[in-house]
Amino acid sequence: MRRPDFVKTGDKIAIVSTARKINLKEIKEAIAILETWGLVPVLGSTIGKENNQFAGSDQERASDFQKMLDDKEIKGIWCARGGYGTVRIIDKIDFSNMLKYPKWIIGYSDVTVLHSHLHKLGICSLHAPMPIDIHKGTEASIASLKDTVFGKKVKYNILSSKKNIVGSCRGRLVGGNLSILYSLCGSASSLDTSGKILCIEDLDEYLYHIDRMLQNLKRNGYFDNLSGLIVGGMTKMHDNNVSFGKKAKRIILDIAQEYDFPVVFNFPMGHVEDNRALIMGAEAFLQVDKDQVTLEYI
Repeated sequence: MRRPDFVKTGDKIAIVSTARKINLKEIKEAIAILETWGLVPVLGSTIGKENNQFAGSDQERASDFQKMLDDKEIKGIWCARGGYGTVRIIDKIDFSNMLKYPKWIIGYSDVTVLHSHLHKLGICSLHAPMPIDIHKGTEASIASLKDTVFGKKVKYNILSSKKNIVGSCRGRLVGGNLSILYSLCGSASSLDTSGKILCIEDLDEYLYHIDRMLQNLKRNGYFDNLSGLIVGGMTKMHDNNVSFGKKAKRIILDIAQEYDFPVVFNFPMGHVEDNRALIMGAEAFLQVDKDQVTLEYI
């Protein structure tokens, strides 16, 4: 895996939307944060653009992303928000310059499309808060993005959940939003999880659909040779009038217990206030004990 160069004071960071529409007012706090860090925000043409729910047409969003991808002065592309739409443009993007001059692609949720595709290309990316919500996050989540993108060594220690499966492992971090990973199965962006640590999170899903998505990942071999599983926020889950009978953690555990890898619940990632930055593609060591969980890069 190739890791982009970490940024330094004075570097330019592009803000674009690959998915849902967003206006300038919604990212003013993020712009201010970048400037406070000594970075130079460069706004893409998709900021303020509107095509139904999208930030411009598919071609407009693809062109905006491509422009920032090919600009050597841009050291990172911060996706403004998620929603839906990145999968509609992924096959329109030419990553040839990215392969020569890697730069940080930053975001989460729908941006999982980019994380997965870049992993297949052998380039690390950054699962982290986005301009639309970074100001709503905890100080720790904001600091984690700053520290990571500037190259400061980051190590996470969190309290262990009673439902965790203890153990230790090492492997490259992969994953992101469960719904997106599910939707990418069978495509050119589908992940090879063998020997890796899979990170999953989701928002606003029905419990039966969580089960359906995990069963699909299982049938696609995602868990066969997995090194470890990190579960972030399973936020605002729904149930039908006729209950599915299990909460999200139990659904995940029922599958995980068929294998032999450590599992972490309540990791600070995803659609939660404490959304810590994770370098997708980086080699990491995960230690899961009864009282504490440690994740660090190696």
